[in-house]
Amino acid sequence: MKRIHILVIKSYLGPFVLTFLVVVFLLLMQFLWKYIDDLVGKGLEFKVLAELLLYTSASLVPMALPLATMLASIMTFGDLGENNELIAMKSAGISLQRIFMPLVIISILVSIGAFFFANNVLPYTNLKMRSLLYDVQRQRPELNIKPGIFYNGIEGYSIKIADKDPKTNVMRKIIVYDHTEKKGNTYVIRADSGYMKVTPDKSNLIMTMYHGYSYYEDMDRDKKRRRSRTYPHRRDRFEQQTLIIELTGFGLVRSDEGLFKKSYQMMNIVQLEQITDSLNKVLKEKEAEFKKGFFNDYLFNKSYRWRIDQMKKDKPPTMDIHFSIDSAYHKLTPHEQLAVVRSAINQSRAAKNFISTGRLNIEGRDKRIKKYDIEWHLKFTLSVACLIFFFIGAPLGAVVRKGGFGMSAIFSTLFFVLYYIISTIGKKAAVEGVFSVASGVWLSTILVLPLGIFLTYKATTDSMILNMEYYVKIQKKLMVFLGMEDIDWTPDDRLKDENTLADK
Repeated sequence: MKRIHILVIKSYLGPFVLTFLVVVFLLLMQFLWKYIDDLVGKGLEFKVLAELLLYTSASLVPMALPLATMLASIMTFGDLGENNELIAMKSAGISLQRIFMPLVIISILVSIGAFFFANNVLPYTNLKMRSLLYDVQRQRPELNIKPGIFYNGIEGYSIKIADKDPKTNVMRKIIVYDHTEKKGNTYVIRADSGYMKVTPDKSNLIMTMYHGYSYYEDMDRDKKRRRSRTYPHRRDRFEQQTLIIELTGFGLVRSDEGLFKKSYQMMNIVQLEQITDSLNKVLKEKEAEFKKGFFNDYLFNKSYRWRIDQMKKDKPPTMDIHFSIDSAYHKLTPHEQLAVVRSAINQSRAAKNFISTGRLNIEGRDKRIKKYDIEWHLKFTLSVACLIFFFIGAPLGAVVRKGGFGMSAIFSTLFFVLYYIISTIGKKAAVEGVFSVASGVWLSTILVLPLGIFLTYKATTDSMILNMEYYVKIQKKLMVFLGMEDIDWTPDDRLKDENTLADK
C-alpha cells in the first residue's frame, strides 16, 4: 500500500511543480506585456528588474496555485487511467478514495500553506511590488509625458504637448510653464516642435525646442505697478532654444513604503480587522453628522423653531394659535409671494445638494470598508479554492482517463476561467451592495463546490459520464434502434450511403 501511495505522490509532485512554474511564467508575461511601456528604455539595472519580477511572481501565486493544483491532478490521474494503472489498483481491491488519500493530505497541507502565504507573505510582496513599480514609472520623465495632459512630475515645471511621434520622440506644440521662482505663470515657453533627453549621468533633462516664443513678466522690477497688477512684459521669438532642467534623484529614487501601507492589499487579517473597525466607527459618526445637519439646517430649521417657541411663550395661556400656510401666503403681496417661492426653491436645492454630497461621501466610505472586508475573506478563499480544484481535477482525470498536458490544460483553463469570472462578478456585486460581502466573495466557491462533489461521486462509482467510449456505444445503440447499423460513414463512401439511406 505504501508503494502505491509513493507512486501516486511521485506522479503528482512533478506535474504540480512544473505546472505551477509554467502558470506563474505565463502570468508574469502578461504583467510584462501590460507594463512594457513603463519598463523598456529606462536604463534599469538588472538587479532592479529582477527584484520587481520576483515580487510580482509572488503576488501572482493566488492565481497560479489553484490552477496548478487542478492541472496537476488531472494530468496525474489521467495518466494513471490511460495506462490502466487505476484499473490495476481497483482490481487489487484498492478503492479510489484510498488512492486519493495521500494527495488529499498534500492538498490540505498546500491549502494551509496558501493561507499563511496569503496572510503573511502576500501583503509584504504586494507592498514591495507596488512601491517599486511606482518608482519605475516615475523614472525618465520624458517617457511619461502623455499628449494633451499637463505633466507635473518635474518639480517647478508644468509641461504639456499636443502630439508625440513614438518612433522619433519628436513632440508637437509644446507648452512649458516655469514655476521655479514660485511666482505663478511668469515665464512661459511655447514651441512648434522639439524633443527631450536625459543626460548619461541622469542628472539633467535637456529640452530642445524649435520655432516658438518665450513670455516673461517681471513682477519685481516695479513694485508700484504690482498694486495695479500691471507688470513689464517681454516676448522673445526663437528658432531654437535649449532648456536644461536639473533632475534631482531621478536615478530611481525609492519612495517611502509607508505611503502604500494603508492599501487593503498590503495588510494581514489582524490589520484588516483593526482598520475595518476604525472605518466603521468613522462611518457611523459621519452618518450621525449627516442626519443631525439635515434635520437642524433643512428639515427643521433652527430659526423657524425659535420663532415658534417665541410665539408659544408670548401668547396668552388661554389663547390657541392656528396657523395656515395658504392663508398666510395669500395675505402677502405678489412681490413678497415671488420672494417666498424663490427662497423655498433655493432652500430645496440646497437641501438636495446637501443630500447628494452626504450620500456620495457615505457611499464612498462604505465601499472602501467593503474592499477591506473583501480582502479579509480572500485570505481564506485561496486555501479553499486549492482544495476544491483538487477535488475537481482528480476525479475528472480519473473519469476522462486522458493524460498529457494538452487535454488537462483545456479542462483546467475552462474551469479556472469560469471560476475567475464568477469571482470577479461576485466581488463587484459586493462592492456595489447587490450582495453582501461574504456572499459576493464566496459566490464562485459556492457554485463550483457542487461540481467537485458531483465529479468525485461519479469517479468513485466508476461512472462513464465523461468517457468518449460511453457515448460511442450510445450512438451505436441508437443507430441499431433506428435501423442504420449497416451504414458506413467514411468520407469515401458517403455519397453511396446517402442513396442507401434514401432507399431505406
